Amino acid sequence: MAGQKNSSNVNSSSSSTSQSYFAHFWSSALRAKKLSTPSEAAGVTNSSQGLVRRLGVFDLILLGVGASIGAGIFVVTGTVARVSGPGVTISFLLAGTSCVLNALCFAELASCFPAIVGGAYLYAYTAFNELTAFLVFAQLMLDYHIGAASIARSLASYIVTVLELFPIFKDNIPSWIGHGGQEFLGGALSINILAPILLILLTLVLCWGVGESSAVNSLMTITKVVIVIFVIFAGAFKVDVSNWSPFAPNGLKPIFTGATVVFFAYVGFDAVANSAEESKRPQRDLPIGIMGSLFICIALYIAVCLVITGMVLLLDLPQPFVGLYVQSRLYLGLGRDGLLPSIFAKVHSKRQTPVYSQVWVGTAATVLAGLFNVHMLSHILSVGSLTGYSVVSACVVTLRWKDKRANLVSLSNWCEGVLCLIAVASCGFGAGLLFRFDVSFIFLIVAVILAMVASTALYFRQVYADAPGFSCPGVPIVPAVCIFFNMFLFGQLHYEAWVRFVILSIIAVCVYAFYGQFHADPSSEATLVHHRAPGEEAL
Repeated sequence: MAGQKNSSNVNSSSSSTSQSYFAHFWSSALRAKKLSTPSEAAGVTNSSQGLVRRLGVFDLILLGVGASIGAGIFVVTGTVARVSGPGVTISFLLAGTSCVLNALCFAELASCFPAIVGGAYLYAYTAFNELTAFLVFAQLMLDYHIGAASIARSLASYIVTVLELFPIFKDNIPSWIGHGGQEFLGGALSINILAPILLILLTLVLCWGVGESSAVNSLMTITKVVIVIFVIFAGAFKVDVSNWSPFAPNGLKPIFTGATVVFFAYVGFDAVANSAEESKRPQRDLPIGIMGSLFICIALYIAVCLVITGMVLLLDLPQPFVGLYVQSRLYLGLGRDGLLPSIFAKVHSKRQTPVYSQVWVGTAATVLAGLFNVHMLSHILSVGSLTGYSVVSACVVTLRWKDKRANLVSLSNWCEGVLCLIAVASCGFGAGLLFRFDVSFIFLIVAVILAMVASTALYFRQVYADAPGFSCPGVPIVPAVCIFFNMFLFGQLHYEAWVRFVILSIIAVCVYAFYGQFHADPSSEATLVHHRAPGEEAL
């Protein structure tokens, strides 16, 4: 009897511990960060951990342009043009329109939030909850890590190609230095020396200081834009306008399919939102930087389309710089919040840069670029961008509810609104699948109609406030359109990208369950004020 009693006590204690653990998990996962006004965030000082505001509006525009233009601008355009013909111009217009809508959502949140790092992660933490924010971070980070490593290999190959123009180097540079890589173990390893060296140099520049890194980024971006403009003008004299007829030789479907491909050529303007803490006048300059960089990219892409469809041209102008910059700022934000070890939150006392975060980001990208053929992983990229953009659009809607109700919106209304947002996303993904597998057009129309019904419910069943800063027009319809189209594109991705999304989400939940939930502090960043650059005027 005593043994049975002891066994019963042990089982009861184990059950109680298990229930306590899961209760703590859910209470932690569902907590959100308080949205502080800029004046509230500047009310308390922590002089050792803030970043210096050195970036003006021109720097921010160049940051966004540099993050977007370069990853095969002519190659991507040429690839799509082979199928859609001159109609690739419409593909870029459709994708650009979608990105403008997404950028409007980013611009509103960038102007409303205090000048602290985080971007999509920070917005999700405030609008939804801690676990959602951590999942957004995880998906974005894999995109950035693989993307930076892949672009570094492209840059290494580009440098070797230039060197081989000189007779002394032609056919004398081994593949393991820069061209692709020397494969071992049946291709499991692909050794490349130049790509890691380039990443190490860029990491050192980023660690040196935001002023110096901004100058390097500006120089690289201006150089790329000048080259693109030169090619456009030079190519314009060799264009045969007869090549523009017929405009859509294979019909409309390749044009819409092409829009899903070229959409990723615009991805990068979100990098501006992640530089909020280093912006001189974030509430004014961030929306200008986001929208300005995107419109510049659209203009250049349309010009490229007109040239590429009139002549054959391939050119790649890679730049891994901005990807490394954005990653370190996101790691800094999570380190401050406790979701990652506090070492990521440390800022160099003299350089005012997140050195430890930057070194980690550079190391991870260096290992990937030096040992693996990361180009093979390109088909699982963009998952983070599409999910992150969708969450940002949803944040615009939900934060308008909270503002209007002074954080007293009823739980039932909040849940109803979130369910409508999920319905829009599901319809978008379903429409993407239907379009991808050539299912009857009727079912595609049904998916669109269901999304419209959910959007109508969002419009009439909720009350919305005006945004305190830059305001995204047409809330909640514009954000709903963004979510639908982003998820439509998600449905066009390779199935391995969906597997990557599920596996990485499971890993992220496990990391949060065993570390994040016990160390996170949603109120941490309220104690930060951000330093002005020497000689800068007070805002």
